[in-house]
Amino acid sequence: MEKYKWQSKIKLNIILLRIMGLWPEGDKTYEPGFYMVYSSITVSLFVFGHIFFQVVNVYFIAHDLKSIVATSYLLLMEILGGVKAYYLIKNMKILKERMINFKSDWFQPRNTQQRNLIEPTIYVWKRIYKVYLSMCFGGNTFWAIYPMMDKSEEKRLPFLGWYPYDYKKSPYYEITYIYQVIGICYLSTLHVNVDQLISAFNVYTSSQFDMLRDNIRNLANVDQTSSNDVYHMLRCVEHHKNILRFIESSTKFFNWILFWHLLFSGVSIGITMFQLTAVVPFSSEFYSLLSYGLAITVQIFMHCWSGNEVQAKSGNLSYAVFESDWTDLPEDIKKKLFFFTMHLKPVQISALNLFYLSLDTYMRILKTAWSYFALLYQVSSQS
Repeated sequence: MEKYKWQSKIKLNIILLRIMGLWPEGDKTYEPGFYMVYSSITVSLFVFGHIFFQVVNVYFIAHDLKSIVATSYLLLMEILGGVKAYYLIKNMKILKERMINFKSDWFQPRNTQQRNLIEPTIYVWKRIYKVYLSMCFGGNTFWAIYPMMDKSEEKRLPFLGWYPYDYKKSPYYEITYIYQVIGICYLSTLHVNVDQLISAFNVYTSSQFDMLRDNIRNLANVDQTSSNDVYHMLRCVEHHKNILRFIESSTKFFNWILFWHLLFSGVSIGITMFQLTAVVPFSSEFYSLLSYGLAITVQIFMHCWSGNEVQAKSGNLSYAVFESDWTDLPEDIKKKLFFFTMHLKPVQISALNLFYLSLDTYMRILKTAWSYFALLYQVSSQS
C-alpha cells in the first residue's frame, strides 16, 4: 500500500515559510550563505523592525492611557510573532527531524480502515485553519485600507509608531504606509504558518493514537500463532513509545511559544473587545478590529482543540484492550497486555507544564478576556 503523505498536509505552509526566509531547503538547517543573509534581512526588517518602531512609540505616549490601550492589543501579538520567529529558527534542527518522522514506517496507517479513521480529524483541522486564514486576511485588508477611508484630513498610518523622520510628509508617508502594511502581512503569515505547524504536530499525534487504538483492538485478529501475537504486542508497545518520544521532542519546539501565546491571548482579546466599543460602528477600523479579535479567538481555539484531541484519544487507548478479543490470547500475552494497559495514561500537551491545551483552558481564556474587557470598560466609563 502507498505511504500516507503526512507532509502534504502542510506543504503550502512550508513553501510560505521558505519564501519568508524561515525554512531552509530540504533537510538542512541554517548554514552560512545567501539564504541566511536573506533570512536575517527579512526577519530583522519586517518583524523586529516593525515591532521596534511601535515599542519606542509606547515610551512617548506613556502618559496617554487611551493611546496605550489602542497600541497594546496588537503589539502583544506582534511581539509574539517575534517570539515565534526566534524559536522557529532556533529549533529548526528539531523540526527537520520531526519531518523525517512523518515518513517513518512506525507512523504509517496499516490499511485503508486506518486511513479512513484519521481523515475526520484532519478534515476538522483543515476547516479550522481556513476560518483562521480568512479572519487574518480580512483583518489585514481592513487595516491596509481604513486610514485611506478615514475622512479626517490628517494623514494616518495603519498603526501608531515612532519614526526618526516626519512621516506625514510625502514621500515618507507613502513609504512608511507600505512598510507597515508589508510588516503586518509578514507577521500575519508568520503567525498562521507557525500555528498551523504546531497544530499539525498535535493532529498528527492524535491520529497516531487512533491508529494505535485500532492496532490494539485487532490484536487478537492478526494471527492465531503465539509468535505473531508476541510480535504484534511488542509493535504496539514500541509504537506507543515512539509517539511519546515524538511528543517530547515536539514540545521542545513550541513550549515557550504556547506559554506566551496563552498568556497574551486573553489580554489581546479583552482589549480588542474594548476597542470595538471605542470606534465608529461598521467603519473600516471596526471591521479590522472585529476580524483581528475573531482571528485570535480561532487561533487559540485551534491550539486548544488539537491538544484536547491528543488528550481524549490517548485516554481511550485502555478501552481498546477491552474492545479486543483478549480472552483468546495466550496467557503470557495477556500478562504483557495487562502491564501495558496499567501504564497507559492520558497525554496532556502543555506549555512548560503550566498551561494545558484543552477546551477547558480555552473557556478560561475567554473568561479572562471578558474580565479584562469589563475592567477597561468600567475604568473608561468612570473617567
